[in-house]
Amino acid sequence: MADPTSQLQSVEDALAALLEGVVPVASQPLACAEAAGRVLADDVAARLDVPAFDNSAMDGYALRAADAGRWLKVSQRIAAGSQAAPLEAGTCARIFTGSELPPGADCVVMQERVERDGDRAKMPDGIPAGDNVRRRGRDVSTGERLLAAGTRLEAAALGQLAGQGITQVKVRRRPRIALLSTGDEIIDPGEALAPGQIYNSNRPMLRRLIERFGGEVVMAKRVADDFDTTCQLLSEAAEQADVVITTGGVSVGEEDHVKAALEKLGQLDLWRLAMRPGKPLALGRLPNASGEARLVGLPGNPVSSYVGAWIYLRPLLGALLGCPALLELPKLRVKADFTTDTKARRHYMRVDLRFLPEGIIASAFADQNSAVLSSCVTANALAVIPAHSSVVPGDIVECLWLTEA
Repeated sequence: MADPTSQLQSVEDALAALLEGVVPVASQPLACAEAAGRVLADDVAARLDVPAFDNSAMDGYALRAADAGRWLKVSQRIAAGSQAAPLEAGTCARIFTGSELPPGADCVVMQERVERDGDRAKMPDGIPAGDNVRRRGRDVSTGERLLAAGTRLEAAALGQLAGQGITQVKVRRRPRIALLSTGDEIIDPGEALAPGQIYNSNRPMLRRLIERFGGEVVMAKRVADDFDTTCQLLSEAAEQADVVITTGGVSVGEEDHVKAALEKLGQLDLWRLAMRPGKPLALGRLPNASGEARLVGLPGNPVSSYVGAWIYLRPLLGALLGCPALLELPKLRVKADFTTDTKARRHYMRVDLRFLPEGIIASAFADQNSAVLSSCVTANALAVIPAHSSVVPGDIVECLWLTEA
């Protein structure tokens, strides 16, 4: 009898199939004030030197290094935002952090090291030229690349744009996502539960992950366990979205219609993966007026959907956004404090990483069943346990750190 696991596809093959031929979505101009979290479509060049002029790194006195060790007349006071006059020979200038260095000065001494007597100040010996001076263009020079295409605009990047006086940039539009929940047993929160029904936990969970990964849910519907209805809604979703995500309906039951509908309407690239949780996961394409939409058919079990979103949706949205940081999760080698054994499928265990003085420790949630969503609430990483392997406390394991960028 053939080994049923021999036909399972690897995670690597699934990712390659999913990302094959994916090109970034179109770009749009957007005000920087509204661009937080968006992805740059083009490189941005610096318009200004940063700093724009030589300036003081601290409150103190500006002078020529050659005049160190002497009493000097304080010839001017330079506050931040004011223009400095050339420094008279044999004098110093009272200066404040960020203030323009006066022409002729080449160093700054902090005020705590200076002895003051009226309009004179005694400088300490041995002040090197350039000490406590921020040179013009030290951070960025006019014309060089300020930010690269594919950069996600978080706090520091937005600060850099503002520092250049830039008010508008070109960003990738958000990939449009259709989110279809299959199953007659699934109902929305707020509705009354009938016997045999459960609330839809996948939809709000996936919507939040999609938003974190840079996408936008443009359609969210429940799909009855009916083949014709499944075909109709898949076609409708493909016309509205870049990516169609289904939950449930991709296994081998009589009421699982997504795989069959996809094979009728479009192309099934992969089905049944050598991973736990998430073996019944379908990847394919659906035709639409502009070409095709990608389909990711996630299992109905919420943990399988959660893990599948991190492993597959995040890199897919990264490719659509042209954002390299989203293509792979950061990998950490850490010490396990748990015991486990795997069989024929790679196991993505939900773990909590603790960053301790002695190193990074991974603690696994006790119940790793694919229906136990509480295992994902505190997890900040997935421990990747290869097939046919064992782990005992103290072993080094590879973990995928769950971060949106």
